[in-house]
Amino acid sequence: MFGHRQGAFTGAVNDQKGLIEEANGGTLFLDEIGEMPLELQAKLLRILETGEFIRLGDTKPVRSDFRLIAATNRDLQKESDEHRFRADLFYRLNVFQIKLPALRERVSDIEILARHFVQQYSAKINKPALTMDAGYVEKLKQYKWPGNVRELKNIIERTVILSDGETLTASLLPFDMQQSVSSSFGEAMSAFSMASMEKLQIIKVLNYTKGNKAEAARLLEIGVTTLYRKLEEYNIS
Repeated sequence: MFGHRQGAFTGAVNDQKGLIEEANGGTLFLDEIGEMPLELQAKLLRILETGEFIRLGDTKPVRSDFRLIAATNRDLQKESDEHRFRADLFYRLNVFQIKLPALRERVSDIEILARHFVQQYSAKINKPALTMDAGYVEKLKQYKWPGNVRELKNIIERTVILSDGETLTASLLPFDMQQSVSSSFGEAMSAFSMASMEKLQIIKVLNYTKGNKAEAARLLEIGVTTLYRKLEEYNIS
């Protein structure tokens, strides 16, 4: 955030500008500002009020004139009322507020965003431009998306990896999103076939991540420990 002077700590071999100094004359975007520690909030407030800060290991203040845009998924008014976020910083930030509705509240955006992410991830893994069938799109629209756009992006990346054809179908979605794909599908799905599908998904995702288990676990939306257990269970090396 603030940069440092040469020799400020072990390994500081050169002067280094921080984000605030780099943003001079421009815009600084701070994501998830609701997670910022209180001590850092106080420093940020001073910078916003004075336009000055001091690099680590320096004694002279540096000026930076920038526009600040901050984002959060928390209710900062409530956080400040409960003393988890500085009220003075909240009011300093709250000059102009844009509330972005949850993805489940703007269903019409889901297909547009999904199409964008499909194109993005198809290109990333050198697949031809994939299409989405009606059942796939309908399942995306029915889901509540507690993780909002980040979750949608992750699901799309995963289904593009798992696809073998040119069309994404509902059968590629996580099991909890498939539950009502069709009653006949649900009745025919045995424990054995479910396990086979899960094994195939894990293998495909591991191939995509070139064996990176942490990244594979992220895409599969499971913990790394769970992934290792499943690798052993399915005898995947």
